[in-house]
Amino acid sequence: MNHPVKIKNALVSVYYKDNLAPLIQLLNKFGVTFYSTGGTEAFIRDLNIPVERVEDLTGYPSILGGRVKTLHPNVFGGILSRRPLADDKAQLETYNIPEIDLVIVDLYPFEETVASGASEQDIIEKIDIGGISLIRAAAKNFNDVVIISSKNDYTELEEILAAQEGSTSLEQRKSFAKRAFNTSSHYDTAIFNYFNQEEPLEVFKQSEQTAQVLRYGENPHQKGVFFGNLDGMFDKLNGKELSYNNLVDVDAAVAIIDEFTEPTFAILKHTNACGVASRPSVKDAWLAALACDPVSAFGGVLICNREVDKETAEEINNLFFEVLIAPAYSEDALAILTAKKNRIILRRKEVKLPTQQFKTLLNGVIMQDKDNTVEGPELMTAVTTVKPNEAQLQDLYFANKIVKHTKSNTIVFAKDNTLIASGVGQTSRVDALKQAIEKAESFGFDIKGSSMASDAFFPFPDCVEIAGNAGVAAVLQPGGSIKDQLSIDMANEKGVAMVTTGVRHFKH
Repeated sequence: MNHPVKIKNALVSVYYKDNLAPLIQLLNKFGVTFYSTGGTEAFIRDLNIPVERVEDLTGYPSILGGRVKTLHPNVFGGILSRRPLADDKAQLETYNIPEIDLVIVDLYPFEETVASGASEQDIIEKIDIGGISLIRAAAKNFNDVVIISSKNDYTELEEILAAQEGSTSLEQRKSFAKRAFNTSSHYDTAIFNYFNQEEPLEVFKQSEQTAQVLRYGENPHQKGVFFGNLDGMFDKLNGKELSYNNLVDVDAAVAIIDEFTEPTFAILKHTNACGVASRPSVKDAWLAALACDPVSAFGGVLICNREVDKETAEEINNLFFEVLIAPAYSEDALAILTAKKNRIILRRKEVKLPTQQFKTLLNGVIMQDKDNTVEGPELMTAVTTVKPNEAQLQDLYFANKIVKHTKSNTIVFAKDNTLIASGVGQTSRVDALKQAIEKAESFGFDIKGSSMASDAFFPFPDCVEIAGNAGVAAVLQPGGSIKDQLSIDMANEKGVAMVTTGVRHFKH
């Protein structure tokens, strides 16, 4: 074993005591002396195991309401002393400081306290001082000291000590030290971000504690990793592991479905919706969404906001798809959908999503607030002689929800709470419009009487002219071009109702 160290003395002071007892009992079996404070000291005594009070080691009681307990040379000297150095050893003997070979310390639940909506005073009191210092000290001196900074590591240390008769290797101590620095850096990031909520944001910090290695990245020659807690977001009920591209599409699917409250199905391909429909029943919503573009739906990501029942599952089962997401499934539906082992079936959980998004860019990170605005009928300003009726206003609202989540430049046609067609990711708005018209016609949709949404203003009246000639009844755009009046005049000439919203929805 590489530089084995047998544990003689242990400092134990933890907030969470889950599964701690077996480890303490094993350490006691190996003759380890315990030093502890407060509730942990009482916990060890309740196991009928001797324990020394840290107050007796330091010669000072816990003061300031528990804010200062372990911050003392008699504690940190025993942790930080370099065993091979004669001068360090001599100083420990001079001041009667025991070498501490194991530190088991966790941190006050700062993030949980913030998430609970507690008062600022309660949050501030959950900023750990002694614990974070002990963790850093023990991790720094991993050459001779074991640091356990999480209850998740209790069992692993217990297994190591049982197998190695109370000793640890240098590699094992270094591994625990790496985890400890992860614990401390994550904790400090959470505290900083709590204080860093005021505008302007001057520093970017992000920390995720869990990681999932993906089969590969966007393409097989690229490595991929997801940092985050997927299990907190979904229950995976069937299928292979999610890929990088699956996750990107799933993120887009969740974003678009959250715009709808009525029973709705959406089908996505490469993050763009190729089918969306709202209906009184989930089955009808599925059939209407699929009819929009059954070709693109092949191999897509499907999502709905209601329980999937047997009848809907039987219809979905006729399509090859990658991922299906829903908040619930009936037993009969699951039996049908899980018959093919590679299909990924996800049950979505209620979880609060971030309000900001970021990505690497050039030699840094770019960050923005999420686009959480969708302008409903009450925020639409009619600017033409012909005004949209109630049905058209609702279709414009429906189309506006979709256009917000579609790659720019984009045009979306909608009718009767159904996506008819969209032009996606084009370099000109005219090309996006022509693509949408061609696609609608190829699947037998009649554009006449439909409503059209654009993610940005019309710099020229050509789009309105083309749409009017195709029979579009109502148009939504943000407005803001210096040539707005030309588009308005064209709409009046073609008898098309036009509304402006004042909000652009570019999606690059």
